Amino acid sequence: MERESKQGASPFRIWLLPFTLLLGASFAVFALSFLLDVHDEANPSAVLGLLLNPNPSSALGAISNAAEVVAAVLGIAITVVAIVVELASNRYTHRITELFVAEPINFAVMGFFVVTALQCLAVSVLFDMGDGATVGFVPIVGSIVSMVMLGLSLVILLPYFAFVFSFLNPIEIVDRIRQHTLDVIGSRRASWTEERKQREAVRGIEQLADVALNAMEHKDKGVSMASADALRTLLLDYQKVRGALPERWFRVDGELAHNADFVSMSPAVLDSVTERRYWLEMKILRQYQTLYSEALNRMRDMNYLIAINTRLIAETALERGNRPLLDLSVKFFNTYLRATINAKDVRTAYNVLNQYRLLAEAALKFDNGRQAIELARFFKYYGGVSFTQKLPFILETAAYDLCALNELAYETDSPAARELLQIFLQVDRESESEEQESSLRGVRKAQVKLATFYLMKNEEDLAREVFNDMSSERPERLASIRNELLAIRSSEFWEISDRGVNFDYLPPKRKRRMLEFFGWFGDRLPPVPERISGEILDHSQTIPPSSAVTELTPDQQRLLATVGIGADSDDHGSRPN
Repeated sequence: MERESKQGASPFRIWLLPFTLLLGASFAVFALSFLLDVHDEANPSAVLGLLLNPNPSSALGAISNAAEVVAAVLGIAITVVAIVVELASNRYTHRITELFVAEPINFAVMGFFVVTALQCLAVSVLFDMGDGATVGFVPIVGSIVSMVMLGLSLVILLPYFAFVFSFLNPIEIVDRIRQHTLDVIGSRRASWTEERKQREAVRGIEQLADVALNAMEHKDKGVSMASADALRTLLLDYQKVRGALPERWFRVDGELAHNADFVSMSPAVLDSVTERRYWLEMKILRQYQTLYSEALNRMRDMNYLIAINTRLIAETALERGNRPLLDLSVKFFNTYLRATINAKDVRTAYNVLNQYRLLAEAALKFDNGRQAIELARFFKYYGGVSFTQKLPFILETAAYDLCALNELAYETDSPAARELLQIFLQVDRESESEEQESSLRGVRKAQVKLATFYLMKNEEDLAREVFNDMSSERPERLASIRNELLAIRSSEFWEISDRGVNFDYLPPKRKRRMLEFFGWFGDRLPPVPERISGEILDHSQTIPPSSAVTELTPDQQRLLATVGIGADSDDHGSRPN
């Protein structure tokens, strides 16, 4: 079966199927009308013979008109195609015109129309009707060929329009630009010098970004996101061929050094890019930076996709041991976060941090988790920056992500676990406003969650480190944290979000451990208010306290029994994704 394109259209559906239907319908209509005309004729075969030996006068008239018909069809085709191509070029990228003109099928179809018109004209000139009594010369074969070509010209018109519309599909154009750029980079033809290949590669990358920008202007989310994906695919496919490229390809000088993305860089930076051999990767990620900035507070899905793609690029670099590409990807991730904080786009930061955490989790498996430690420091830094910028929820999100990273580091027995814990405990800082106070309590909640995790793993020493870090906290803040965590009953957040989790949720077993943790503060904390017990009271879950619960105070035992948190209760919670 023919290979189908991304849009589900195949050459069979575009060309063969409509061509067969139109040609078949034409034959069927002619056959039916012919049978109706000759059913009373004494010799129908003689009438049928007119197809091969037509009347010279009739044949001349038909051939003469055929040239005009083909010329009219050609004019219609050129008009429709020119309008559609121009509209698509203005909407997305001028490269569409170039690709369309270079497509061999367009030349073949238009050329067939021209040849048909010339054939009809030439054959009509050859007719010699004689002196009336005799016929001089009738080009029978030429007439038949001309009529067949005329029929094909008419039948092929609709399939050709279907091809044009399929060709101009913007997502198909994006794929063609990407594939052409990759083919040029890997080309070994002598005509493709390294300078020319650099120029064509830059051109292809910039045009993919232009398509994305123009699509964003027209709210074409699918096209803009397809262009962003094409940039990632191009970068990853390039990694497979870059090893065979000559040293000259990686040098940033001449025309390439004057490109908009490199012209402002100092000579030292350009030398560094050349040394690390990643100018094309930087070029692509610079396009991501531009798209990301344009999408902030406008098209957040594009921000999320760029973060996802940057993470996938970084993870590929991790797996292949490509340290320069990994460092570059991390720098751009940090640039995204800085731009997001400056734009005060909290929702985007929430989702970008999710992708950044996934990258840190992947990094735990490599190089003893050193890269994960570096990323954790960036979490702490940008959390602090957002806190200073009066965006405390970003700090809270970073804290919960660090909590999840610490849990995974312990689960995988990572050598980075201890240092990650120390970084996590340094995230909180004194608040300056009521809003920031709320956020700082969110950081403490994340630290309490980690302490309960350690207690579940019977790692009291690690939980004590969290306790020691919180020992100077005000009792009223600690009490409010405890009460709020006790009151959360659902693991899912009550709004639609990419993460889909409730940061503050603790499953029953961990709530029991949480009360054990807060029990270490002794009489400094007031008892749990009765209204909290009333809010979370569920008699259907009440179970007798086990022997393990008797280690707690009587008040804590009664509270645990009323909310159904026993030592043997099931843990239905899940770690944030």
